[in-house]
Amino acid sequence: MAHLLSVSSSLSISSGSKSYSKPLTLFSLTSSSSIICPISKSPLKKTLSLRANNASQKHRALHVNSVSVGQETKVEPGSGSHETSNGAPARKKVMVIGGDGYCGWATALHLSNKNYEVAIVDNLVRRYFDHQLGLESLTPISSIHDRIRRWKSVTDKDIQLFVGDICDFEFLSEAFTSFKPDAVVHFGEQRSAPYSMIDRSRAVYTQHNNVIGTLNVLFAIKEFGEDCHLVKLGTMGEYGTPNIDIEEGFITITHNGRTDTLPYPKQASSFYHLSKVHDSHNIAFTCKAWGIRATDLNQGVVYGVRTDETAMHEELCNRFDYDGVFGTALNRFCVQAAVGHPLTVYGKGGQTRGYLDIRDTVQCVEIAIANPAQRGEFRVFNQFTEQFSVNELASLVTKAGEKLGIEVKTISVPNPRVELEEHYYNAKHTKLVELGLKPHLLSDSLIDSLLNFTVQYKDRVDTKQIMPSVSWRKIGVKPKTIAA
Repeated sequence: MAHLLSVSSSLSISSGSKSYSKPLTLFSLTSSSSIICPISKSPLKKTLSLRANNASQKHRALHVNSVSVGQETKVEPGSGSHETSNGAPARKKVMVIGGDGYCGWATALHLSNKNYEVAIVDNLVRRYFDHQLGLESLTPISSIHDRIRRWKSVTDKDIQLFVGDICDFEFLSEAFTSFKPDAVVHFGEQRSAPYSMIDRSRAVYTQHNNVIGTLNVLFAIKEFGEDCHLVKLGTMGEYGTPNIDIEEGFITITHNGRTDTLPYPKQASSFYHLSKVHDSHNIAFTCKAWGIRATDLNQGVVYGVRTDETAMHEELCNRFDYDGVFGTALNRFCVQAAVGHPLTVYGKGGQTRGYLDIRDTVQCVEIAIANPAQRGEFRVFNQFTEQFSVNELASLVTKAGEKLGIEVKTISVPNPRVELEEHYYNAKHTKLVELGLKPHLLSDSLIDSLLNFTVQYKDRVDTKQIMPSVSWRKIGVKPKTIAA
């Protein structure tokens, strides 16, 4: 069985049993060709046969859009531009890995709009997950090629596109040496805790994809761009829910009369969160051993769909996930209210987390890029703006529904996760604010806007996807399909 992956103008070259693609320098995304990638019969054998290092894969695609090679540069924080060694202005180059995903797409557009030169690297696997599990974004999503074409037509700005898998180091090295980024923003990971807990094969995929992919990025920086700044998306879930305040990455401890500052203890609660912990350790080590500069953004739960850029045209619209696998609490509650389904609070509903607007995600990434870490420095920023319990979110949505004449009910459902349902939670988040973050707080008007948005698209809701379908305790060895 073959899966057809449309890629714009790539030249496939074979040598013996090995095939690879040479990048072409293009000036538009108008011409296209297709390559054929066989798809494994197993639901997740390597999860995707898009794995370019899989022996069964015969072709790999690399597409580049108007590549230029700049001079040696000196970075000036706070702008999409920097100066070359001769004083001429140049645009900072930012590679957004995972740029077709929810946070990555919004970030790529935001940085391009801020005059950064942007390249997206993505294997498009997030779209495959939807197809595999029978899920669909509340919002209709255009192809990555149509998205980039539309961005060009709306803004006259180019975004380069590299289609391939960063777990294949040959592909990543070709993309890296071709684009020569000043900064790499790494969103390119399987980002769902429930997905990682469906079955053994998806747990293994999550850890392999996330940990090996990040290792490859670290080696690419070491070999091809030692001054490149890594901005890595972590998660507040690395910390768990300790009964003490959560610091930003590090904690100073006095023990038996001696004091040291150590990495904050990690208490991950899924195979996904554990992969993020492994990433953080690997990044910290390579900063120390190789002098890599890195910022680890431990992000809270993101809500919302619109940024200034994604609102420019319907083809630029971002994902809005509401299902039990990829949907986050506030998004799910807004969809449930819109279609008249009771809000599904897991267990007692006291689970408290940090939250932030998607507009603040892109702002935080831009701030990190504009204020890069020093050589050998491993920085950790806790990236969220407010804390809410699940019950508090349900109450906010209920009040917003009343204003719109929608009767909103709440039910408690058995918690599919293994977690504390009532706990202390106080996480520090000052570093990004000190660097200039101006947060969009979750006001009544924003909740109203989110609920109105979901009402607009409620005809696209698949109510079968609303209830939780993945149990932490019932994860098994055999692959399973969760969608009915």
